[in-house]
Amino acid sequence: MAIRIFRHYWQLPLALLALVETVLFFASPWIAAFLARLAGLPAEPSEVGLGKGMLFAAVLFIGMASTGLYNARQRSRLAGVLARVAASVLGGAMLIAILAYLIPALSISRAELLLSSTVAFAGSFIIRTTFEKLVDEDIFKRRVLVYGAGRRAGSIATLRRRADRRGFIIVGYVPTEGDEPGHVSEKDQLKTDAELLQLCKEREVDEIVVAMDDRRRQFPMDQLLECRLEGVEITDLVTFLERETGKVRLDVLNPSWMIFSEGFRQGRIHSTLERTFDVIASLVLLVLTLPIMILTAIAIKVTEGPRASIFYRQVRVGQYGRHFELLKFRSMREDAEKDGKPRWAEKNDSRVTRVGAFIRMTRIDELPQIINVLRGEMSFVGPRPERPEFVEQLNERIPYYRERHTIKPGITGWAQLCYPYGSSERDALEKLQYDLYYVKNHSLLFYLAILVQTVEVILWRKGAR
Repeated sequence: MAIRIFRHYWQLPLALLALVETVLFFASPWIAAFLARLAGLPAEPSEVGLGKGMLFAAVLFIGMASTGLYNARQRSRLAGVLARVAASVLGGAMLIAILAYLIPALSISRAELLLSSTVAFAGSFIIRTTFEKLVDEDIFKRRVLVYGAGRRAGSIATLRRRADRRGFIIVGYVPTEGDEPGHVSEKDQLKTDAELLQLCKEREVDEIVVAMDDRRRQFPMDQLLECRLEGVEITDLVTFLERETGKVRLDVLNPSWMIFSEGFRQGRIHSTLERTFDVIASLVLLVLTLPIMILTAIAIKVTEGPRASIFYRQVRVGQYGRHFELLKFRSMREDAEKDGKPRWAEKNDSRVTRVGAFIRMTRIDELPQIINVLRGEMSFVGPRPERPEFVEQLNERIPYYRERHTIKPGITGWAQLCYPYGSSERDALEKLQYDLYYVKNHSLLFYLAILVQTVEVILWRKGAR
């Protein structure tokens, strides 16, 4: 089951997990003080202020989110989850210590910080162990009836990943006239003459997904309206897949859905807030990362020679199709495209230099793009900007590819979080589905959530080439 908050879908079990853990983090200083009193240590529950609880809750929540622990696509086993929780709590404790030093009102002793962090870590581990056992229970899932058993309904049947099926249970597929055979297993089809409402009551259905191959043939308007009035939710196939997979599926998409569905808004307030954040954050990051950028420039000169260029400048396509010059630290040989033909980057690319391999792996090569953000050519979050040569090809071969250019490109984005590095036309098509989801549902909260989750990509070296 998914809920929508600020135009973005969140899986209900993960939302509940985040809420329970946030309450735990908020209470951890009080629990630590109580345990200290039981042990005879010099600490009293009354010494803990509201500010400390809020500080722990905010910092540790962000830490957990930044290591992917609230991501529906998180596939780590128990040991991996334990490592991420430990990293989140350790990093959070270090940040809390710094903030407490800078803000005297939030002062916290080493013993109190250690004990509170231990409580947070142990409590989170217990909660997550319990959650892992309950997450697959039917109580958290919608019971879904699919009206259709053809090609379009098959797009639901092909969802195999646990993350994609975490929010629902398919109770069956109702065949309809005009369905293309061979896409849904016969054993999953409900061949019955019962009315839809009767079927929903018998199967305890919460939601009907309309997935007919041909709606012009006997569309059951009266029956669906009857079910809707009885409290059964009626959902279009594209909207259902968007909600459950976090992407806009191109194989079932039609223009009318894009025209009439919610989203695809370009509000002035959102644009102003996003631009303000981009300017302030880029100025701060330029100051903080300046030493790293200087060391990178020196390393390139030392290994490649004093005449070697430090920056890699390349024309990319930005918002509304405008071209701009993207800045990156040069990670490939200067003759990487000596024949003049543009190429996709490949895994273990032989054109990458020794320094280039390291700065690509650590994402240091992306730092100069902060200047592109400051100039207003890019944002921190958005679709990755592609080269004009590739965009021209993809516009011709992939439907709706132009729509990704209605917002500014970004250093990171929803597609980069959900899909590995793209190096082919097929990868471009897959990433476009995530880009369209962001274009449709983007909001300031979603923007900030992507920034936080990008930390996981950097720390766990996902997608780098």
